[in-house]
Amino acid sequence: MPDKKRYGQFTLLELKIASLKKLITETETIKIAHISDLHVSGKQDRRQLENLDRMFAYFNREGFDHLVISGDLSNSADPADWRIVREKLESHGLYHWDKTTVIAGNHDLINLEEEMRFYNALNPLPLARKKTFERKLTEFCAFFQELITGEERGNHMFPFVKIINYPSVRVAFVALNSVYPWYPADNPLGARGVINPGQLRALSLENVLAPLGECVVIGICHHAYRVYGTDSLIDQAFDWTMELKNREEFLSLMKVMHAKLVLHGHFHRFQSYAVNGITFINGGSFRHTPQRYSELLLDGQGNCKQQFVMLP
Repeated sequence: MPDKKRYGQFTLLELKIASLKKLITETETIKIAHISDLHVSGKQDRRQLENLDRMFAYFNREGFDHLVISGDLSNSADPADWRIVREKLESHGLYHWDKTTVIAGNHDLINLEEEMRFYNALNPLPLARKKTFERKLTEFCAFFQELITGEERGNHMFPFVKIINYPSVRVAFVALNSVYPWYPADNPLGARGVINPGQLRALSLENVLAPLGECVVIGICHHAYRVYGTDSLIDQAFDWTMELKNREEFLSLMKVMHAKLVLHGHFHRFQSYAVNGITFINGGSFRHTPQRYSELLLDGQGNCKQQFVMLP
């Protein structure tokens, strides 16, 4: 017979059950998958799409709680490629607000071949180019609106904060757009990044920061904080073409938000590195290594284990 002794409003048996439930909750591990730089190039890109099916099916089999894709879904800023990725997510049951977070990369918003055509390259009106770029960004956000706001319709753009209450831990995904327009002198390859001041200010507001106090905060942007970062002149030139121009301002914001991790892509290398107590994780390139991904395991105390995993 169970002990029926009362402890306030509870019996000893009830306390044991409650304690067991709490233990299960606190020890449950949340699994997050991170991939980047798919560079899909149309439906004829069959091997790439087969690899995407294989990866998504694996995430489902392994019971992942969330998927982050940190940009460059398309290779040439073609919305038809976005549609392919969305259809793949839908077919695997991953196209839901609480299942997947997607952000834009420079290849999603800039068609470099088109920008470098004679009639665009000599365009003396940078404001017109900026407006065209902003329309493209709006189009991307509208297309993936359900993954941003959880609604089919809306006008929300970057930045956005997605807070998900898992049984063992509360996770806040903080997503920013780091892509900015192609310019002949300042961004000749369309690969440099900037997080505009409006995004940084919006995320610094007290009413945004307050709900993050009990969350494990994970920042997401496309551009890397660190590329090569060496004394080699060749590497420095490459860094310049790929860099996040205001990376120190971005880092300061992540510190204010007490971010534990920042997930990015862009520089096609699987790597993890620490900057001022924040771990940056580069999701590499699914295009070049479609059998590899980054795995994050969060426990109930907010501790994180990260590894790069090869599909079996």
